[in-house]
Formats: sequence, structure tokens, C-alpha cells
Amino acid sequence: MATNPLGFPSWNIPGDNAWQLTAASLVGLQSIPGLAVMYAGLVKKKWAINSAFMVFYAFSCVLIVWVIWGYKMAFGVQWGSAPFVGTPGPVLTSDQLLAQAILPTSGAMANYPMATMVYFQFVFAAITVVIMAGAFLGRINFTAWMIFVPIWVTFSYVVGAFSLWGGGFLATMGVIDYSGGYVIHISSGTAGFVGAWWIGPRLAKDRDDFQPNNVLMVLVGAGILWIGWNGFNGGDPYSASTDAGVAVLNTNICTAMSLLTWTIWDIVYYKKPSVIGAVNGLVCGLVAITPAAGVIDGWAAIVMGILSGSIPWFSMNITAKYFRIFTIVDDCLGIFHTHAVAGFVGGMFTGVFATPDGCAAYGLTNPGGAIAGNWKQVWLQLVGALFIIALNTVMTSIIFGLLGLVVPLRMSDAALEIGDDAVHGEEAYAIFHDGQRSLLYGDTERHHVNAGGELGHMNVTEGIPVNQDDRMATGSVRKDSPVSGEELKQE
Repeated sequence: MATNPLGFPSWNIPGDNAWQLTAASLVGLQSIPGLAVMYAGLVKKKWAINSAFMVFYAFSCVLIVWVIWGYKMAFGVQWGSAPFVGTPGPVLTSDQLLAQAILPTSGAMANYPMATMVYFQFVFAAITVVIMAGAFLGRINFTAWMIFVPIWVTFSYVVGAFSLWGGGFLATMGVIDYSGGYVIHISSGTAGFVGAWWIGPRLAKDRDDFQPNNVLMVLVGAGILWIGWNGFNGGDPYSASTDAGVAVLNTNICTAMSLLTWTIWDIVYYKKPSVIGAVNGLVCGLVAITPAAGVIDGWAAIVMGILSGSIPWFSMNITAKYFRIFTIVDDCLGIFHTHAVAGFVGGMFTGVFATPDGCAAYGLTNPGGAIAGNWKQVWLQLVGALFIIALNTVMTSIIFGLLGLVVPLRMSDAALEIGDDAVHGEEAYAIFHDGQRSLLYGDTERHHVNAGGELGHMNVTEGIPVNQDDRMATGSVRKDSPVSGEELKQE
């Protein structure tokens, strides 16, 4: 069989291409099924489907935005004279995707095709939105979510990505963000907190009692997240390099230390080792090491693990109790603490612990951080963090403020009482409790609802005996429900 030279150009290194595709796939798995499963387990039973589907929707939507205009805005040629964003445009033709991966503004290039680079950068854009979703669970109007995702990626994410990774002004200044402590985690944590304020809170009773419905499912999702982070940080040298190995090892060291530290604090303060607390600890470790993964020593990864298991623990468990803003803003899963705070901690201590050898291995000209005598790096890291915080505060507020004029940002209280069945006409555990179908009530059949204004797509039989004449004309509720069918209509 003849060899096609277009498939094996001289610049393509199969090992680099294979690792980059593997790393991208690992990051993709962090979102689906990783965070989808994790979110579904962390929420009440009535929100399991909605929470998981928000992840799948965001992943799908971001990919289409990415290939039509988003990738070039984040990694293309600078748009005009302002060094904040690239020129929008598609990356869908064969000649584009088969060409060597080059980032024109930054001058970086990789030894594999553009198609690999586009997909690798996409999974990072997608997981940023997915992480943010954790702050909105249990009440955001799904229609608002559908509209918000592509707009936020277009006007907020790409600006941060271009500024730090695409050759924009923060990269030119020398701010270090190895794999997304700023672009992804401070962004998602800030936008999540701001967005949660705009959307409004869950029902009061849900905020008071929002126990996870499946802790084992949470652990499965957290495990996928942890191991998937090998691709998250190990893929950012853009090659199967020695620095990739350092990044993977440091990632796991910091995460393990952070989990252990968080667990110790739980035992000291609450007298019990919380499993959910341990998951928060490992997430904070993963987040904190992200801006530093390949540019610090292993001992520094241990120190950062202690810090990431302590500072976000105090912000979540102590500080949040004394500042009224945290009681007003309903950040459902504490995304501000586990991502914004942990990302800030990681970014600042990257400025402290970065080594000259680590920077050189990653291809940076920075002379290390404070431990190498370069205290300026700490200042640069602060400037980068403040820009990302300001960007996401302003853009998220503008987007939600305008979006709220078009569609409700929050579901109606009637829909919030029911959950998945009101929104999707489906339920995760259709057996009993918390708005689930119950065999005791004869809820075993499903019937189409014709009214287009309903929140759900299906109706449920209402009690025993089942009779067509006994079915209500609107809403997926039983006759004995305190919520009327009319209340279920969109507000």
C-alpha cells in the first residue's frame, strides 16, 4: 500500500502527537464523565440529571463555538492593536487542520498537526465552563444556561486565554500560568461566584439541607478528575518532554498532600474525617499546582499541597461564616473556595517557588521566582490574577445582566420544588423520595404532554387506579401534590 506523505510530514513527531491526543482525551474525561458524575452525586436526588446534563451541554456547545470562531480568538493572530484577543475565524478545513500547529502571536509551535492543538485547547475551554456550572446547580434556568455558555466563552474565556497563552500582554509581561491556574480556575471561580449572585439562591430549604445523594459516585468522579489531571498538566509542554514528566509527578504530590492536609483539618475541627472534605482537598491541590506544575521542585509541590489544603479550608469553613457576602451568594458547591482561592494561592506561590531550570525546561525566559532572587515574579503573578478577576467579574455581570432581560435566570419556585422531572421530564432514580416516582403511588407510566409551555416533556400517571380521565392536563405532578400544574409553567 502506498504511503501518503501528507499523513507523515517531516515535522510530525508521532510520540508527541500520541501524547498530546492522550492528554487531551484525559482532560476531556475529566468533564465527561468525571465532573458530570461528581456533580450528579453531590446534589440532591432531584437535581442529579439536570446537574450532569449541564456538563454534557456545555461540553458540546463549547466545541462548536471553538471550531467556528473561539480557537482563533484565543490562539490566533492578534485582533487589532489591543493585545487581548485574537481575530475570530473557523478552523475546519483540511489544509488548516493538517498543517503544523503554530500559535502565530506567541510564536510557539508543536510537532503535530493543528487538529491536535485545536482539540487539546478545546477541552480546557470546556472544563472551565463545566467547573463554573458547579456554582449554579440546583436553580439556574436551563434555557439561560444554554444561551450563557457560548456568550461567556466568546467574551470572557478567550480574552484570558489569549492574554496568558496566546501571546497577549500578560504573557509578554512574564506572568506564569503553566496550565490554567488563572485562565481556568480563577476564571471559573470568579465567574461562578458573580454569576451565582445574579441568578439568585436555591430554595431556602435546599440550602439548609443539600446532602449528597451518592457519595460513592462523587468518589468515582473525583478519581477520574485526579488521574485526568495527568493530561491536564502533563500536556502543556506541547510535547512528550522531560518537563511533562515533572509536571505529572508534581501534580500528584501536591494533590496527595492537599487531601491529607484537608482531612487533618476536618479531624481537628469537626472530629471526623469527611469524605466530601477530602474531595475538596484533592480538588484544591489539583487547582493550586496547575499554574506551577512543571516549573517548581518536588519539595515545593509538598509545601503547595499544605497551603492548598489549608487556606481554602479556612476560607470555606471559617471565613465564609463571618462574611455576609457568602450567605447572600449561593455558590452551590463552593467553587469560589476550591477554584478561585486555590488558583490564587497556586498562582502567587508559583511566583515564589519557580526555579530557573524549571522555567527553562518549559521554554520560558523567566529567571525563576523569589527563591531564585526574582521577587518581581510575585508582583507579576499578582497583576495576572487581578486582571483575570476583574475580567470575569465585569464580563459575567454584563452577560447575566443583559441575559436576565431576555429569559429568567432562575427557575420558578414551583419547578425548584420538583427538580429534574419539571425541567427534563426525567429522573435519575425513579423509585422514591424527593420528587421521584413512587411505586406506592402507581407512578409507573409516562405520557406525552402536548402543551408547549410546560417545563417537562412528559406527564406521569397520578395515583391508583390509573385512568385517562384522572390525569391532569398540565404539569408532571400528582393530584395530591401541593404544586399545581399551572404553577409549573415558565415564569
